[in-house]
Amino acid sequence: MLEETLKWRSTYKPEEIRWHEVAHEGETGKVSRANFHDRQGRTVLIMRPGMQNTTSAENHIRHMVYLLENGIMNLSEGQEQMSWLIDFTGFSLNTNIPVRTARDIVYILQSHYPERLAIAFLYNPPRIFQAFYKAVKYFLDPKTAQKVKFVYPKNKDSVELMKSFFDVENLPSEFGGKASLKYDHEEFSRLMAQDDVKTAKFWEIDEKPYHIGNGLSVTEVAPEPTPIAQAAS
Repeated sequence: MLEETLKWRSTYKPEEIRWHEVAHEGETGKVSRANFHDRQGRTVLIMRPGMQNTTSAENHIRHMVYLLENGIMNLSEGQEQMSWLIDFTGFSLNTNIPVRTARDIVYILQSHYPERLAIAFLYNPPRIFQAFYKAVKYFLDPKTAQKVKFVYPKNKDSVELMKSFFDVENLPSEFGGKASLKYDHEEFSRLMAQDDVKTAKFWEIDEKPYHIGNGLSVTEVAPEPTPIAQAAS
């Protein structure tokens, strides 16, 4: 697996993907990094399949890989895994990604980011999602499948499970918490551009300035960005 991953990274070059290349995929906030950690200090990725806004499988996967790399870069010290929160508000067959795209994402996650996923909460998924998941589950490693949890707001066990992983004060109301989930694409883009500087430094990559809006280029962003994810109390 290590050999295959090294080959993949040498050709796909995930560490060289920059936000301005995939920002159009994130305009609706369909996948973003949360501004909080779970109780274990893990990075949290929020996914909203009902916000799907593009049709290119290649670009969708590239956007996802970028956020996986970004999530890893922002892990708390001593932490190696991340948590996923998946909100099904607005989900329909029209917004759902093809099974083939989901399969490719699963392959990349399992083959090149093994054990990076701690747990994935599928919050209040509609019945129409069941058939899609059955098709995707076929490609899931049994150990990965065990990390996928279906949770429902009216189920007591589901509520308690969410509370065991997250502080309800930080958790968005879409997931049964008390916080609000507001995605500001311009602000998120600014933060990702800051993180791109940090990523380039980590990998020792020479960067050329690029425009991120409001007259700023990525090299003009503060060179030591502060992590946007704050640990839950």
